[in-house]
Parts: sequence; C-alpha cells; structure tokens
Amino acid sequence: MPWLIDQKPACSLSLRDGAGLATISLLLALSAVPAHAQNQQGAQSPGTDQAVQTVQSASPGTQAGVPDDDRVQAGKLAVPPVPADVALPEVKPVIPDDEFNNAIPALGSQDDPELGKPLESIEAFERRMAADQADTKPQDGQAAPLGDPALADGDAAEEIGDAPVRDAELNAALPPIDQFEVTPVQFAEKAEDTKDVEVAYQTRIEGLDNPDDETETDLKSEFRSHSALKKGDGKAANLAMVNARLNEDATLMQTVLASEGWYSPIVTTRVDRTPDGAEGPPLVAVIKVVPGKRYSFSDIVVKADPTVPSDLIAKNLALKIGEPIIAERVQGAEAQVALALPENGYAFAKVGDRDILLDQDSAEGVYTLPVEVGPRGRFGGFTTDGDLAFDAKHIDVLARFKRGELYDSRKVDDLRKALVATSLFSTVSVEPRKTGETAPEGTEYVDLHVQQDAGPPRTIAGSLGYAAGEGITAQATWTHRNMFPPEGALIARAIAGTRQQGAGVTFRRSNAGKRDRTLEVVAEAFHNDYDAYSAYTGRLAARVARDSTPIWQKKYTYAFGVELLATAETDYNRNTGQRDRKLYYVAGVNGQVGFDQTDSLLDPTKGFRLTTLVQPEATVRKGFDPYVRARIDASAYYPVMDSLVLAGRLRFGTIQGAGLFDIAPSRRLYAGGGGSVRGYAYQALGEQAADGTPVGGRSLNEASVEARYRFGNYGIVAFVDAGQAYRETMPQFNNLRYGVGIGGRFYTNFGPVRLDIATPVNRQPGESRFNLYVSIGQAF
Repeated sequence: MPWLIDQKPACSLSLRDGAGLATISLLLALSAVPAHAQNQQGAQSPGTDQAVQTVQSASPGTQAGVPDDDRVQAGKLAVPPVPADVALPEVKPVIPDDEFNNAIPALGSQDDPELGKPLESIEAFERRMAADQADTKPQDGQAAPLGDPALADGDAAEEIGDAPVRDAELNAALPPIDQFEVTPVQFAEKAEDTKDVEVAYQTRIEGLDNPDDETETDLKSEFRSHSALKKGDGKAANLAMVNARLNEDATLMQTVLASEGWYSPIVTTRVDRTPDGAEGPPLVAVIKVVPGKRYSFSDIVVKADPTVPSDLIAKNLALKIGEPIIAERVQGAEAQVALALPENGYAFAKVGDRDILLDQDSAEGVYTLPVEVGPRGRFGGFTTDGDLAFDAKHIDVLARFKRGELYDSRKVDDLRKALVATSLFSTVSVEPRKTGETAPEGTEYVDLHVQQDAGPPRTIAGSLGYAAGEGITAQATWTHRNMFPPEGALIARAIAGTRQQGAGVTFRRSNAGKRDRTLEVVAEAFHNDYDAYSAYTGRLAARVARDSTPIWQKKYTYAFGVELLATAETDYNRNTGQRDRKLYYVAGVNGQVGFDQTDSLLDPTKGFRLTTLVQPEATVRKGFDPYVRARIDASAYYPVMDSLVLAGRLRFGTIQGAGLFDIAPSRRLYAGGGGSVRGYAYQALGEQAADGTPVGGRSLNEASVEARYRFGNYGIVAFVDAGQAYRETMPQFNNLRYGVGIGGRFYTNFGPVRLDIATPVNRQPGESRFNLYVSIGQAF
C-alpha cells in the first residue's frame, strides 16, 4: 500500500483492502516527496511510483536536511529542502473522499440510544459506581486480584482507577468492638521560640526649632503627644516596625505644621545607627523637617446677607489679614460667628464650609466663608408633643422671656436647663421653628417646639449619717414628682435613728406660677431625744421660697412662711432639780434672704455667701410670750492653688423679747456638733444645768477655718472651730471653746462625702476625747 507523508498534524485514515477495514493512526509528520527523492538503490514499492522515505531530525552538530553517512548506510536518508524553481508532480489521494466517508460507521442516536440521553451528575455517577463495585471486594482472607491491591474491587480494566493501597492491613477484618483500642496520635511539634526580640531606638527631631519659636504652641510637645514612636516607648519588634512608625510620624508632623500655617513642609525620615562608644540605644529614628514658608491671610471674604447690626459677623470673626493661617484660630472664629448670630436674633443661621486658596509662590491664602444668615426673629409661642409631663402653658412659665423679645439662643438654652432641672423627663429638646408671621422691625416670629419624653415620676431615696450627740440617723423618702401636674410632687419621709424618729408628708409645687418659685406644705410628727431636751412634736408649716439646687444654683434666694407646732418637751426645773415635761404651742412666721457668689452649692472653692433669717414667733403656755429669733451666717472661700482652698465661716444668733425658760427648749439657741463647733457633742456648749446637761441660750457666736486639700477624688481637711452659747440676748464673745481636727473627703458627682474627727481644746470633765461626724457636703 502506498503511504503519503506530510508535515502536518497527525490524523487517522481508514483504508479498505481485501482483508477488511483497518484503522491506521499516522503519528508521523508528513511531507510531500519530490519525484527525484527516491531510495538510493532505486528500490520501489510494488505497484507505486513513490519512494518510501523515513525522515529523522538531524543529529547534534549536523545541519537539518544534510545527509549523514551513518544514516545512508543504515538505509535512511534525510530529505533536503525542495528548490523553489522545481515543479512538483500532482499527488493523487490514496482513497477518494466519498469512499472514505462511506467507510466511517454511523454515530447517530438511532444507532445507539445511550447517545441521546442526558449526562448524569457527578453525584449520581459516584453513587452508581459505588453500587456496581459493592460486591466486587475481596472476601476475608482472599488475595487481591493479580496480586495488585489496586485491583481489589475485581475490575481488571478500571474505568476510574482506584487509589493505590499500600497497606495490607486495610484489607484485614476489623477486630471486635470490645477489643478495639485507640492509641492517641502524638505529633512532634517544633518548639516555639517565646523569647521576645526587640529593637531599641531613640527619636530625634531636626529642623523644628525655628517654627517652634514662631508660634505660641509647643510644636514638639504637640507632636510627641500623638507620636507613634513616642507611644512605642523606644522599643520595636524589628526595624520594619521602626520604619512604619517613622512613616506614620512623618504624616503627623505635616499635620502639626499645617495646623500652625506651614502648608508646604518637606519631612524626611531615616534610621541611623548610634556611633560606636556613644551612649543610648543602637538605633536613632530621625525626623528631619524643612518647614518652608508660613502662610498668612492675604484676604478674608465673608459671603452673607446684611445683618443687624451690620458688623455682627465681622466683629465676631476674629481673623485679620496678614496673620498666620492657624487652624485653631480659624475654627474658633467660625464657632464664635455660629454662636453670635443666634444670640442676636438669627435663629436659623448656618456657617458654611470655608475655602482657603493657597498661593505657594507668595505663601498667602485667600479665606472665604459662606454664611446663611436667615431671617431675623423674635420669640413667638410654644408648641409641644411627645409623652407629655406638662403642657405648653407651663413651658411658658419656665421661660425667662416674653413674646416679642428678640430671639436669643442663650435664653433658649436657659429654658432647656430649666426643663431638665424638673427631673420629669428622660429626654427633652427645644428647637426653633419658622412661622412666617411678620413681627416688628422687619423680623419674624419664631416658635419654640419642645419634644418631651416623660421619665419615671417616682423616686425612692435614702441617706445615713452619724454625729456625736446625735447618734446614727437613717432617712428614707418616697417621691412622686408629678402627682399633681404641673410639677406637683408628693413626698413621704421617715426618719429612724438613735436620737430621732419621725414621719411626715410634704406637698411641693415647683415653679408655682413663676419660674424658680416653690410652694411647700408640710405635716409631720417626730420625737427627738437629746441631752438638752426630749420632745414629741407635731408640726404644720407652709413656705414659699426661691432656693438653690445642686443643678440650679441661684445668686439671690429668699423664703417666707408660717409655722404651727405643738410640742411636749422636757426642761430643767430649777426648783425641783428635775426635768419636767411641759406642753408648748408655738406659732410664728419666718423670712430668709440669701446672697450667693460661690462657684458651687455643695463644694465651693471661691466666692462668698451671706444668709439672714428672722423668725417672729410666740409661745403659748400659761400665757402668751412673743419673741424674735434671728440669725446671720457668712462664709468665704479662697483658692490658694488649684488643689488647696482656704474656707472660713461666721455665725451670730439672738433671741429678743422673752426669758430663757419662757421659750420652748427646742426653740433656744445651741452650739456644738458637726455643723457648729466640732470636737463637742451636739448642743453641748453653753450654760449647763445642775444635772450637767445643756439648757441652751438666747445668743451664740461661732467661727470656723478650714484648709481643704484635694487630690483626685479624695481630699484632706484640717480645721479649727470656735463658739459658745450664752444666756444673754446678745453674743458675749467670751469663754469661747475651741475644737481642732482633721477630716477626709470623697468627691462624688453629687457632692463630697465627709468624715471629720475632732477633739476639744482644754477638754473639760465629761467631754469626749474625740468626736466623729459623717455627712454629705462640706461642713459649710
């Protein structure tokens, strides 16, 4: 059979001869053979006019196509390239195309139904293969076919090859479950090197001295407070970490310089090694700064509508042409404008985003600030919604402004604080709203909308204290702050102590018809058992007051009211030398005014206070005995330094118009105790009865000096107190008794908790060596 060889990709040919159909795969590169390229012996295959040629690549060192003597002797010849001018003979196909196509068997789905079926999924294929091979595994003790464990499923020709089985134990039968043992597998692990490897370094900043001198800000300190190198405390895991911190600090340095007007600095970093013999860490992280020019304002432009007054924005924007562009000053000036506009009628003013156009050549910047002024407004009315604690009418009572007044955001903030001070809200907000209603002088009315969310109205509270002469006193209160809206509170109180017991109920109306005015009505009964007297007392009182609170401290305060008492008290009988219980009825009015210039109600550090109390009253017991009780208190506070405060107090009291024993013992004046002269028991000073107990007086004088030193939430106080009570109606300033002591303070968000221990000076027989006092708030 003649063969045609061509240098083309391998193909398959089907040839028919007398023996039937045979398929020949031609895997050789085929090439057309010229007529003259025949076997050297002139041998030709029978019945053909083409020579059979075997082509091989040239051996090493031999040019392709050049005959090799060894190959010629072996009957093989390399084919030389065909000249371009040689005409090749026509090559006829061995088998015509029609005959070849007819010889290919048909492959249609009608011949083989499997060809028309859809392909099964891999999951289905795996399940089918597992089922087909389920019964082909070797039995117990049976050798693998052909001695090859890879054919253990019995398939001599694998459709999908099995994984090689290298361990004969895998074909062995499993042991009974009761004999099955598991030996834990232990893995050999490489021991970790837990030793920390650190690189020590120091930081050096170069080129920052001149900028530091030009600004009031300490640039180095500002940089170090945020520096990653500084926070690393001179240690890093490796050099890469040092470089990372350097890159971070380079960006920080640019930010610090830009905040002070240097917008074009060149900041470079490097890591140097410490010279041999020099002290310090082996590495030096260096930040080198070339600050360049400091930029300043060349122009300041404000884009805004006219205001009243016309310079309202200009005088509050504290920036000047020619001054450095300092970020803090720019932000502060813009904040001042945003604050000043609402304080002068512009409730809806908005300060836009600034624009600063920098010129690198001149190192100057043009500052532009857009301001949306909005309409100028006056206070209108109130609206409210939400979970209401009270209505808009009571909100008007709390406001310190009237309709038609020029809008002022400070008064709105004051109203917001007053709402918070009621303690009736979990959240509350006050926002201005446009009405479009025309107001005088080209303005518009602005309503205030109060969004309310009422909080829990009930409160349970308690306190515990101790003082020499008063013993332990525990007090509990239950309060419903809004039982009688608006702000009508009901307060129930109970006192239990070693010297005092009692209960009472109080009705209190806060902001009663006027801001900061309080109406109180009290009914209570209590028992006091002190050394000076023992009393069972019932009391009814009414009071109208303007008082300070921990949230709202007021400069001026006042109070006035009436009081009725029925009290059965023990008093020393000079005739019998015994203490007899007598019944007194007391009626009186009272008035108090106060002036407060201190910075805190419970813990003042500067300023002064002055309070005066006058109580005209009368005692009815076998007659009518009118008299006037009066007292004046003054205190002052001076900060020697931030942590040290000097405080002083004076008190004077008098009773005019009645004899000492015509006044109920509980209404007389006493000195001694935690709020008076420390170092002595409660009410212990003054004239003593024959039985050694105090009888009180008609006048007193007291003085105290304290040095208060605070550190953090704690403090230490050293103090000296002096005082005395007298039978006479005016203080005598003689026979003063002194007490000295030391105290501790624990400062909380509601005021200091104090513990004082004091001792009397020139202690008399019967007086305690030490007296202890515990309460909330400073002594004065």
